[in-house]
Amino acid sequence: MAARTDFTLEAERLVRDPALFKWYAVALLAFVIYAYANEYERRRFDIMAAGLAIWFADWFNEIINALVLQATDRAPLWATTGPTAYQFLVGLNVEISFMFALAGIVYAKLLPPRGGRLVIALGLSIVSVAVELFLHASGTFHWEYWWWNVASFPVIVVFGYLWFYLFAAWVYDAPTARKRWTRVGGLAAIDVTMALVFGVVLGWL
Repeated sequence: MAARTDFTLEAERLVRDPALFKWYAVALLAFVIYAYANEYERRRFDIMAAGLAIWFADWFNEIINALVLQATDRAPLWATTGPTAYQFLVGLNVEISFMFALAGIVYAKLLPPRGGRLVIALGLSIVSVAVELFLHASGTFHWEYWWWNVASFPVIVVFGYLWFYLFAAWVYDAPTARKRWTRVGGLAAIDVTMALVFGVVLGWL
């Protein structure tokens, strides 16, 4: 039988422990709300949708990550440990979640009227993985498998981040508001369904 790694056990210990709560999480939430309220005031619903697109994309990846742990009984693709205001899943804490809630807004604001989607998405993805490399070196962000690790960082660039930004661009560039929110809502529905089935019903998350 596979033995769970030490960092996996530590991450599991943190998951949804209410004793971890710290008040700065409320301030972070206020910053996120302010960012979206600012775009709402400007009626930039396309930017708001891009922000939510990346947030829902991250939740999709995080659920898959937790399912990797369930399937292998050894380790997820990534795990987060160390101080946090709250840990949602084995690889997702409140600080990361709020960061992704803002990442799509940042990306949308960087986009020119035409073109540049892939270049900017790739650049932000590389920066994001560079941050992960730093966190990995700090001992608070952990990888286990050779095919999702320091030596294989291009895989993380593409599957860990690039598709987030390209999905956000697809949402942002939607020809109509209805299509834009259908695209966001479709991924949100998938996330909710996965959370209910794998989390609430099966208890795997």
